[in-house]
Amino acid sequence: IMKQLKRKSGILLHPTSLPSPYGIGELGQSAYDFIDFLEKSGQHLWQVLPLTHTGFGDSPYQSFSSFAGQPLLISLDHLKELHFLTEKDLSDCPVSDGKSVDYGTVIPWKQSILKKAYEVFYEGSVVHRDMKNDFYDFCAEAGFWLDDYALFLTIKDLHQGKSWQEWDAQYKQPSKRFKNELLLKYEKEIGYYQFLQYMFFTEWVKVKEYANTHDIEIIGDIPIFVSMDSADVWANQNLFQLDTKGHPLAVAGVPPDYFSKTGQLWGNPLYDWDAHEKTKYAWWISRIKNQLKYIDILRIDHFRGFEAYWSVPYGEETAINGKWIKAPGQKLFEAVQKALGEDLPIIAEDLGTITKEVDELRTNFEFPGMKILQFAFEVIGESNYLPHQYPDMNCVCYTGTHDNDTTKGWYETAPEKAKDKVRRYMNTDGNNISWDFIRTCFGTVAAYAIVPMQDVLGTGKEGRMNTPGVAVANWAWRYKKDVLTDWLAAILLENTKLYGRYKEEEVIDVEEEEEGEEEVND
Repeated sequence: IMKQLKRKSGILLHPTSLPSPYGIGELGQSAYDFIDFLEKSGQHLWQVLPLTHTGFGDSPYQSFSSFAGQPLLISLDHLKELHFLTEKDLSDCPVSDGKSVDYGTVIPWKQSILKKAYEVFYEGSVVHRDMKNDFYDFCAEAGFWLDDYALFLTIKDLHQGKSWQEWDAQYKQPSKRFKNELLLKYEKEIGYYQFLQYMFFTEWVKVKEYANTHDIEIIGDIPIFVSMDSADVWANQNLFQLDTKGHPLAVAGVPPDYFSKTGQLWGNPLYDWDAHEKTKYAWWISRIKNQLKYIDILRIDHFRGFEAYWSVPYGEETAINGKWIKAPGQKLFEAVQKALGEDLPIIAEDLGTITKEVDELRTNFEFPGMKILQFAFEVIGESNYLPHQYPDMNCVCYTGTHDNDTTKGWYETAPEKAKDKVRRYMNTDGNNISWDFIRTCFGTVAAYAIVPMQDVLGTGKEGRMNTPGVAVANWAWRYKKDVLTDWLAAILLENTKLYGRYKEEEVIDVEEEEEGEEEVND
């Protein structure tokens, strides 16, 4: 992959952060406006993070399915255009400030609106006949994941939203016959969840096509682990380390480190890699193949877990008593390559404590790794994250990611020694620190330079997207429509051109240029 990578830059923005009058970002006009801004400012990458249907905690890294899209992103204005909704339906939206997402208010309201739209679709008018045929085609094509997902959420509703491990036994581990009975009995209820996915992917495909026609590639995200309370685990219990009743034997996390004395106990179920190997990694191949249908480049979260993962016995209260267990990363990616081709457009999230073995796994497949500028100044000595230490262009440089504070927020609370190093390294007084970081990021040898939208806007700590290990008040930040100014685009474009990340900047050899000048002078 690296042989073909050209210098590019882009912006990290989850679509929930887009402006909209309905309390949360949507795949409507504001998504197209954002792409126009990217083009105007010379950007060629939009990193969207996972677009999954979130569960408890609103994090797209804990979802009801690793295949399904987030219904909250469906554009209500689009549903109105399709005559599924009226102006009156949308007039009682309980959120209007546009500052941040209040999930507790948005979710119940938007669900009630989406159900109204589905009722109109289900009853069906002549106007929607062609759409129904398109819907049935989508359901057939996506059936390999959609059937289980829609049935899973329907049964979840029957059990008042409880986790599938608390369902009645026959639902918890249903026979094929019982599943078929449920599909017939709850055809309308199941259809609701199929309809939401149909609408989500119809809108998303159009957004992606618009981005691609404006020379912008989409970087998506695939979390290594899936949520315990998900259709993935419920429908494929044999692929996970579970007991006969569906309870996990061990769960995922990371060991104690600099950030946490007790480690992080994520609680995700662990893969039964032997079972995956017997299927020639079919589930993983279908997951990656499906993702690459809807995005251009895939960032794999917690890449080190493919070399070895931290296994914590189920029931532990912290991650301290875990152990490292080898994972079949080499075999897995060889199988993926065999199925999908050798040039896999994958970025490896190789942050944290990275061993020689993890590094070898990444380099074996030529996956670019990640460099975070904020990390470069958290130690006073040398650091692999400092730009002069990057061994080659086979990496992606970020000012920070969705898990970091904004650059301004980070700088304001950083120790004085760290601030001093930043000021000396970047030759700055620190008064416009977000842009100091952006220029440094764009100026590195890294093939890709990506900056969170919050840093482009110079937002403080109120713009932080996610705080790892904290369960509330995440994924809520939004920007207002009027901030995408021509002035801001011009500054971004100027820096993009300055550091050779605009379209295909020609690299001129100084000696050749001088020889040319001499010939003219002669």
